[in-house]
Amino acid sequence: MAYDSTATKARILAAATAEFAAHGVSGARVDRIATEAKANKRAIYDYFGDKNKLFAVVLERALAELADAVPPSDDLPAYAERLFDYHRARPEALRLVMWEALEIGDQPVPAEEARTAHYQDKIDAAVSGGRGGDARARVFFTLALAGWSIAMPQLRRMVLGPGHSLDDLRTDVVQAVQVLSATAESQA
Repeated sequence: MAYDSTATKARILAAATAEFAAHGVSGARVDRIATEAKANKRAIYDYFGDKNKLFAVVLERALAELADAVPPSDDLPAYAERLFDYHRARPEALRLVMWEALEIGDQPVPAEEARTAHYQDKIDAAVSGGRGGDARARVFFTLALAGWSIAMPQLRRMVLGPGHSLDDLRTDVVQAVQVLSATAESQA
């Protein structure tokens, strides 16, 4: 059977996504990625470079999939709902961004210029929604409400109570973004 480099790369990316989402860059182990991907470590280094470069590829891929699945919208409450649902079903992208924040902090991130342009698309969509106020702040808080709600299950349980379901929280997030939008509109 011939070696299939495309399939090997796909297995490596899938294994690396799970490993980085669970352990971050510092805690991730190339040995575990190689074992899970049924590839050798040399293939990982040949295809992707070092562990930091592999993380950058994994994160870029996860964010591209998220962007395709949840495109910008001038309807921020509906966007928040779709984003919440995406993170609920696929928490890896959110976890990867959180690990990036923990490990890189306030330093420039890989592909920051392209990622900033992507966020500008969200801001432009919010502006086209005709609301007043600062569209950048509305987008930032919308992203925070949808992401933080999924990312912090222990805080959610302690503040809202163990009986507050993710379905309840989804409704709460949408309502909070509606309030943000209505407040911006009243300030216009």
